[in-house]
Amino acid sequence: MRLAFFGDVVGRSGREGLALHLPALRQRLRLDFVAVNAENAAAGFGITENTARQLFEAGADCLTLGNHAWDQKEALTYIGREPRLIRPLNYPALTYAPGRGAQLFETDAGRRVLVINLLGRVHMEALDDPFSAVDRELEACPLGAAADAVIVDMHCEATSEKMAMGHFCDGRASLVVGTHTHVPTADGQILNGGTAYQTDAGACADYDSVIGNQKEEPLRRFTTRIAGGRYKPAEGPATVCGVFVETDDATGLARRIEPIRVGGRLAPAMPVLEGALTNAE
Repeated sequence: MRLAFFGDVVGRSGREGLALHLPALRQRLRLDFVAVNAENAAAGFGITENTARQLFEAGADCLTLGNHAWDQKEALTYIGREPRLIRPLNYPALTYAPGRGAQLFETDAGRRVLVINLLGRVHMEALDDPFSAVDRELEACPLGAAADAVIVDMHCEATSEKMAMGHFCDGRASLVVGTHTHVPTADGQILNGGTAYQTDAGACADYDSVIGNQKEEPLRRFTTRIAGGRYKPAEGPATVCGVFVETDDATGLARRIEPIRVGGRLAPAMPVLEGALTNAE
């Protein structure tokens, strides 16, 4: 199966960038399934029904969230009506969190893809243990039996926590990919057990910015320690950043992982379009 995951969509620039590039990427890479982290899609904070619809129309099969899941209050009710929208799995048991943290999808060809969204705990909101939460989900819907592919979005701050999750899921997921920090990392690899891993997919955002935000306010806060206003998404052309993974049809484990980076300011990084392999088969 051929899968793609795209990092945090930031504001209008990110939405328009994905709408511009994703249809061609789906066709050229012959993608069976596309997941997108969309927790910053609505003006940089949260998601709305309208912004989600734009991403679905662009070609996303599933949208994941993160620590900004509920910044737009309409998301609290919209997620109950939209099974393609996934929030972090590891909310405390005593907390009523609408929606679902994992969902099994079926592709047009009848293949089953499990998507799991997790929120880390290092320098993040205090949620339940993401490791025990994902362990229960992977036991309930095992790769190669109940699911033909498994994608885990580890939305967190610390690279160490993301790496630990990759090794924890190794051999049980097709892809573990980090989100939240908005900068694409250069460590795409296939782990010993066959799980594709990258610490951060990057963002779909204008990179003439501070992690997708207009530069003036972050610079003001760093240099003066005084807030002058709200963060606002940068509005220039977006670079669309993500990860391409090809899985083995028999096991669901990864055979190939490549970076996706098109458009905007960042230097091109699309070896997959030219047939080069990051990991030799």
